[in-house]
Amino acid sequence: MNRRQFISTTIAGGLACTARAAEGERKLRVAVIGHTGRGNYGHGLDAMWLRLPETEIVAVADADEKGLAAEVKKLKLSKGFADYRVMLAEAKPDIVAIAPRFIDEHRDMALVAVAAGVRGIYSEKPLCRTPAEADEIVSACERRQVKLAVAHVGRYHPALPVVERLVKEGGIGRLLEMRARGKEDSRGGALDLWVLGSHVLNIATVFGGRPVACSGALLQNGRPVVRSDVKEGDEGVGPLAGNEVHARFEMERSVPLFFDSVQNAGEKAAGFGVQLIGTKGIVDLRSDREPFAQLLAGSPFLPADAPRQWVPISSAGVGKPEPLAELKDAGNRHLFAGRDLLAAMRENRPPLCSAQDGRVVIEMIYAVFESHRLNGQRVTLPLKTRQNPLAML
Repeated sequence: MNRRQFISTTIAGGLACTARAAEGERKLRVAVIGHTGRGNYGHGLDAMWLRLPETEIVAVADADEKGLAAEVKKLKLSKGFADYRVMLAEAKPDIVAIAPRFIDEHRDMALVAVAAGVRGIYSEKPLCRTPAEADEIVSACERRQVKLAVAHVGRYHPALPVVERLVKEGGIGRLLEMRARGKEDSRGGALDLWVLGSHVLNIATVFGGRPVACSGALLQNGRPVVRSDVKEGDEGVGPLAGNEVHARFEMERSVPLFFDSVQNAGEKAAGFGVQLIGTKGIVDLRSDREPFAQLLAGSPFLPADAPRQWVPISSAGVGKPEPLAELKDAGNRHLFAGRDLLAAMRENRPPLCSAQDGRVVIEMIYAVFESHRLNGQRVTLPLKTRQNPLAML
């Protein structure tokens, strides 16, 4: 599906599904996997299905007893499961939501879901811990023709095709580079690259295409990371080090992408997003707030005689009011991802952010680590190493 068709497809598809649900067509059965204390239920990957009339939540699993009890009540279920494997065998869902933010269980959850016969999976980001795990997930989904969508919510935003068209038609002149940052809070550095950088890296591929090479550096308190700095990272990401990251990616469309994150750098989350820098303007894209996109017209390299204004870009166009009421609350963004997954299942096409796209993000993160391991050497993608380079320092 062309991204320019995304808005009409999701809206029309949503209305059509609502009509079918009203006519009594069988709803798709959804099972939710969470883990209280290990990433919980992401940012609403559980309750989102209650707002999609063509789905019904039939089961939930959580290894934490108190967390499970609370979730059963929240989702209005009669019982829950302590073991997601048992749940999948008994409930036989059409769709599974892999919700924990901690990623060390994602691979097992995805493979068990595929083996259980599900048709669709919606997974919290990042997809998993290593390119090797991503290879397994992609392979399993391809063998069983399972549609897996990753919760990089910006990829599904209805304003994104508008920005694509703007850039393609020269609305910011020639696109010269892309600059991205994480939230740069206490997680700043390598953990920021993992848990928040994954959003912006994914969005950057929409404009730059696939990454082909990377040069990067990890610093700890201003000096290069060494073996003794490497510890087990938070949120199940595996071996990790560095409270400062600087990386440059070469992209297939010859537009470089820069990613930087410095722990506790300046105003909280001020830089979290991607900026598309062109000869005649800048587009700023944000993954966790509205407006999602804004345009600053004019050359970014010439001082202006008067203040310039950032102009919001809505799903209707530059400077136009947002017609989609759901987008007034950024927390609703999973609805667009959910609708796209359902459409992908009906149309037998990849979701807008597929398992393959999730794997690309993991490789970009690991490319930074591998370049640092090789003293800043340029490394090409796909990576030859499929395990964590920091474990080999």
